[in-house]
Amino acid sequence: MNDTERAKRAEEFYASFLKYTETLFIDLTARNELDFNSVVEKIRMVTEFVKKDRRYLMHAKQVVESDANENYHISHSVRSSIIALIIGIYLKLPKHRLIEVGVAALVRDISILKLPPDIYLNGGTTEQERRLMAVHPIHAYKIIKGFNFPLSICEAVLQHHEREDGSGYPQKLTGDRIGVYGKIIAVACSYEAFSTKHVDEAKCGHMGMMTLLKNEGNQFDETVVRALVYSLSIYPVGTYVLLSDGRQGQVVDADPENPRYPIVHVHGEPLPGEIDNTLKTSPKGVSIVRTLTRKEVVVST
Repeated sequence: MNDTERAKRAEEFYASFLKYTETLFIDLTARNELDFNSVVEKIRMVTEFVKKDRRYLMHAKQVVESDANENYHISHSVRSSIIALIIGIYLKLPKHRLIEVGVAALVRDISILKLPPDIYLNGGTTEQERRLMAVHPIHAYKIIKGFNFPLSICEAVLQHHEREDGSGYPQKLTGDRIGVYGKIIAVACSYEAFSTKHVDEAKCGHMGMMTLLKNEGNQFDETVVRALVYSLSIYPVGTYVLLSDGRQGQVVDADPENPRYPIVHVHGEPLPGEIDNTLKTSPKGVSIVRTLTRKEVVVST
């Protein structure tokens, strides 16, 4: 399978994951149905896809959602689940634990479905709305526990808004009182949320990563943050960059040995079939000067 075929396959897979999640949420809200085994099987498939074709899947989300009438809650859940799996793989979690953290990331905000969209999109603007947001992990915990989800997944859902410095909610847990799943999902969904707050999707991944790194010491587990950075680099897949020799390019994968120097495809050069043949920046050669907006790329090429 060549590069183009793998990219197309990733786009189709990502679109199917979005559709599955939409159906999952509809079944819960309309019919009060939530099939644990179905969710496990879907996350098992996602885990295998991430292991084999992570870079294509990360790029696919930009392609698939760029023209879609995006439902933020659905897409945020899907993206957070994928990122949580990427972190878990870097941390070498065994397969069954990867599936548990992926399931928890997908359903963690399931109680928010019962709230008006403006509340969860803005984080709550009134005291009453903020209280509703603060207890939503408890409601989500109760919902999935009622459908016989394992306790490890239920606890991860309960803890995903906890923070290392105790500033999180609902229990204001600190440090080692937070489980590893809760720590992973906290980083995954925060990075995803930070990224989507930036209007220009060409820069949002990098800006999201830098925002996360600024909070690393206080709110997030350093080991988990490091796992994310080394997995995606500080210039995640899809980021447009200006190189030190004046050329422009787009990040196509991370270099696991150095998060500052991702693997870049230079504009105007044939896209190779194998990632090892793309331009790989390094401290001794070409380096990234800065990120580019999509407008800059269009104007300059």
